[in-house]
Amino acid sequence: SFNDLFYAFLLAIVLVYMVMASQFESLVHPLVIMFTVPLAVVGVIFGLYITNTTISVPALIGIITLTGIVVNNAIVLVDYINRLRDEGKTKIESILEAGPIRLRPIMMTALTTILGLIPLSLGRGDGGELAQPIAVVVISGLTFATFLTLFIIPIFYSLLTSFREIVLAKIKGIDRSELEEKI
Repeated sequence: SFNDLFYAFLLAIVLVYMVMASQFESLVHPLVIMFTVPLAVVGVIFGLYITNTTISVPALIGIITLTGIVVNNAIVLVDYINRLRDEGKTKIESILEAGPIRLRPIMMTALTTILGLIPLSLGRGDGGELAQPIAVVVISGLTFATFLTLFIIPIFYSLLTSFREIVLAKIKGIDRSELEEKI
């Protein structure tokens, strides 16, 4: 079961990446967004440790579910940064403006999921012990990834897009001074 769920987790990552790559028409921006998955897994490990919950089949199902949920916050942020850049703002201006503006929608979507899963995480009622690991995994992973998304994703976005612009400039033969003006 663990091997099958591990392959399902990898398949979920690949499918989410492919859908985002087609939507963003870019390979770099979905990579930035997918960086939230390792952030969530760190939160999952921390949450499982704190609640003294073992890694089980329901916990792994929660991790697979979390893969789809956790990227939503980064999509909201990166999409708005791209929209501001399309309007002519610089990368740094776009990042600095997008963070405060998208803070509320990101927190609202995360909090509704987290608060909705709290009753399930208590493990009460018939079969509650089976669903509890799913809720613990999603709550801890989403909480950790949400806070780090607001800080780490803008940094990662800046680094990857700068790297992409430098590579494209070298391919097109643009000198460094022209590139610095565009950035």
